Amino acid sequence: MSNRVYTVDALIKRGYRTKPTVGLLNGCVAALFLVFALMLPLLAFYGLVPIETVNMAGRYLAFGIVAVGLDLIWGYTGILSLCQSLFFALGGYAMGMYLAHQGNLFGPNGIPEALYVVYPYAIGESKGMEVLPWFWMPFKSFNLTLLLGMLIPGLLAGVIGFFGFISRVRGVYFAILTQALTVAAWMFFSQNNMKLCGTNGLTHFKTIAGHSLREDPVKLALYGATLASLVGVYVLCSLLVRSRFGRVLVAIRDSEVTLRFTGYQPFAYKTAIFALSGAIAGLAGLLYTPQANIVTPSYMEARWSILMVVWVAVGGRGSLGGAVLGALLVNLLYNTLTSQHTVLGVTWKPDYWPFVLGLLFVVVVLVLPGGLVSLWKKYTDRIAVEI
Repeated sequence: MSNRVYTVDALIKRGYRTKPTVGLLNGCVAALFLVFALMLPLLAFYGLVPIETVNMAGRYLAFGIVAVGLDLIWGYTGILSLCQSLFFALGGYAMGMYLAHQGNLFGPNGIPEALYVVYPYAIGESKGMEVLPWFWMPFKSFNLTLLLGMLIPGLLAGVIGFFGFISRVRGVYFAILTQALTVAAWMFFSQNNMKLCGTNGLTHFKTIAGHSLREDPVKLALYGATLASLVGVYVLCSLLVRSRFGRVLVAIRDSEVTLRFTGYQPFAYKTAIFALSGAIAGLAGLLYTPQANIVTPSYMEARWSILMVVWVAVGGRGSLGGAVLGALLVNLLYNTLTSQHTVLGVTWKPDYWPFVLGLLFVVVVLVLPGGLVSLWKKYTDRIAVEI
């Protein structure tokens, strides 16, 4: 036992080190990504790329933010969560409620259009008797919306994590628990009498912070904000996983029982990282909604939770860059393969996409368990050895 304790303690203290050559190559790839990402809005400004392409790229970058947060808890801490879509949707609803306030308002109480058209009148109520629910009030402020859009999912994640981890719910049982909670939330948000617009969701967005969402400069600004947020989240998480706290997370993943014997409280670390991951997903939802112009309970469906896991698995679990790569690649494939094409007399139909996605996941699990980033690691390690 003493040797194992020493190994865990050494793991926590020694920090993260990479070969200089490997780090240089990885840095070059990141730099190329940033150059391309920064050139995209410039090309759109000069009319060389449609603004819709920039808008689509902004949405996919928001998915990359979700993937980074999921990789923190799954790749580095070993916790498979199937409720990241819930936290993402909560951030999206926060922004959606703010945007709904900026559009057309109806009735004497200023009911947003998205709520007005599906308002659940009680017995004896009629047009003109609508009342704006109290929980809509805080989202009239843009700054407060940004805060609540991360705080609410972060706090909810903290509560779920605390009671789950202190009860030592682990592995597949925790995954089932998080998926059940997500399905319950989907059912709650889908009910029209909850005054969250039911299955229609929030839409009819017109302006954000006084600027029209249809204007090209606004779309470019939203893309820039999403890119900056992705870079910021990536840097923050990179520093985190290289810190002592990050090494404790890895030790939890590799041997939680042994770490507990050394005097650590794994549930506290797991709760903290789970809450942070929830806040990151909420941030992604905040950025995604004004670019998608809609948010509905469908983002809480089981398929979205599973899809987010696929992003990380395809890119490379335990690699923040791999998580971003997987999110971008899978969504680009989705955009391409959900359109009908005819090549050499063979017609490709959008109905084939689920089969491609399933096959991609199976291939990654069986052939590339480390994801696509493992191929890059093998390549860079080989170059480092040759040099």
